[in-house]
Amino acid sequence: MRPSIAAAAPITEQPRTDGLVDVAFSVNGERKKLSLDPRVTLLDALRERLNLTGTKKGCDRGQCGACTVHVDDRRVLSCLTLAVSLQDKKVTTIEGIADGDELHPVQQAFINHDGFQCGFCTSGQIMSAVAVVGDGTVRTDDEIREAMSGNICRCGAYPNILDAIKQAQAGRS
Repeated sequence: MRPSIAAAAPITEQPRTDGLVDVAFSVNGERKKLSLDPRVTLLDALRERLNLTGTKKGCDRGQCGACTVHVDDRRVLSCLTLAVSLQDKKVTTIEGIADGDELHPVQQAFINHDGFQCGFCTSGQIMSAVAVVGDGTVRTDDEIREAMSGNICRCGAYPNILDAIKQAQAGRS
């Protein structure tokens, strides 16, 4: 008769008693580990804990798009995303799209076409535009407008934003 081999008990971490949750994810290519209240949004973690203030808090209700960032290369509204849901995910903010001193083509196109006025919505507009350009399937003016419809510009720079996206799609900066 063979002796039975007991399965090893899984190694578990001791639960925290302070109500915080540990989360680790990548932000702009750097691994970050945070202990957060489980109700903290990605927006607040970026701005208040990681000092990445390029992502703007507009409406804080998911209606304006100013807080748009990329999670695993998909655009998300960071004000509606719980930071603790990002374990082992990749987050890219406006601070992470340039290549050193060289602006991302969408950033340069926004400058070339004055795709901003007050600048408050600009980071969210650019992050959405990067996703639209990267998708490669949105081509017509109406398709671009629809793809960007979740980002509000209170100054009304929409024609300039459209021109900037078309420039970036054409590969001109």
